[in-house]
Amino acid sequence: MDARIAEYIKKQPSPQQEIIQRVRAIFQKALPGCEEKMMWGVVTVADGKFYIAAMKTRVHVGFAITGLSKEEQRLFEGSGKTMRHIKLHSVDDVDEKTLVKLIQLVDKKAICSS
Repeated sequence: MDARIAEYIKKQPSPQQEIIQRVRAIFQKALPGCEEKMMWGVVTVADGKFYIAAMKTRVHVGFAITGLSKEEQRLFEGSGKTMRHIKLHSVDDVDEKTLVKLIQLVDKKAICSS
């Protein structure tokens, strides 16, 4: 793991730290060998196609939406033109099966220019 990613995770309070660790493990299973790095001040995966960001009271997992249908885009929150997110307030909010489906959908269909 990149030292900057480790430092980012370490400085987060609970439960954000645990949520980030859980989400990262799911990304590593869903996209084996996919590179993660710090970009935009947050953890990014697959050259910015995804991000994991600690917020004040939760974690946002972001997804590139360019290339997704309007119906697929509605699976996410936010109003961004190129990225949308889901909000996770606790480790219990992390639904691995749903998250893997969203990751695979976006990895297959989304077009990302970081």
